[in-house]
Amino acid sequence: MFQSIIQNRLALLSMIFLTILALLAIFFPLFSSSDPTLFDPMLVGDPLPPSWAHPFGTDDLGRDILVRMIYGARISLMVGVISVTISIIIGMTVGLTAGFFSGWTERGLMILVDFFLSIPWLFLILIIQVIFTPSIYNVMAVIGLTSWMGLSRLVRAEVLKVKEEVFITAARARGIPERIILFKHILPHTLNPVIVALMLGMGAAILIESALSFLGLGVQPPNASWGNMLENALAYMRDAPWMALIPGLFITLTVLSLNFIGDALRSALNSKESHVRST
Repeated sequence: MFQSIIQNRLALLSMIFLTILALLAIFFPLFSSSDPTLFDPMLVGDPLPPSWAHPFGTDDLGRDILVRMIYGARISLMVGVISVTISIIIGMTVGLTAGFFSGWTERGLMILVDFFLSIPWLFLILIIQVIFTPSIYNVMAVIGLTSWMGLSRLVRAEVLKVKEEVFITAARARGIPERIILFKHILPHTLNPVIVALMLGMGAAILIESALSFLGLGVQPPNASWGNMLENALAYMRDAPWMALIPGLFITLTVLSLNFIGDALRSALNSKESHVRST
């Protein structure tokens, strides 16, 4: 599978970009004393264009955009990982339970999934952020709690398919306990859609966080976020376009990279599954 991804140029470039971005986000603050919130009073209202001293230029408060971009990457990647982890835990639990157990358990869980799917999640996130003090922790929790339904349906479908296989019938005939069958024999065969959903879900979470920060309901200034950097750049679109171009470009490249890797994983896993079935 990894070899198939390497052979996909877009996926390979995406992995390189995300690896560099993650390394910068993790280690740059450890080896640099640059403060993303520190501004220069002499440069207030006068953004500087990109130069050797400031490769991405400065914003309206004289803050280095490159430094703020790196600190913003920490926020975006953290939101993507944590919110998707919450979503996968809930989605897999519901999907496995609904697919393995029939009757009222399955019907009740599917009704719960349909109920959550009927809720406009964007308005729910906005309401929660308005009611409570806007924070990145609320964003991560709400994104995770409102994005598990599609994954639960995928996992349920995989479980329904796998539990009819011959090796599951043989395991039951040997008297293996149901919980062992579920976690040892069925769970590993449901991981393909989870792996793909992990990558695609991270991209969606980053977009949601950026949108909320843009609206002032996510990461609060002066802390750096790609979304609030875009919001801050609105008043300078004509005079300092780099203030909006840089964070917008990084959001686009990050989400595209995650989607490219997700598509490559899907193709590789589908090819592997088709090969296994043919043999």
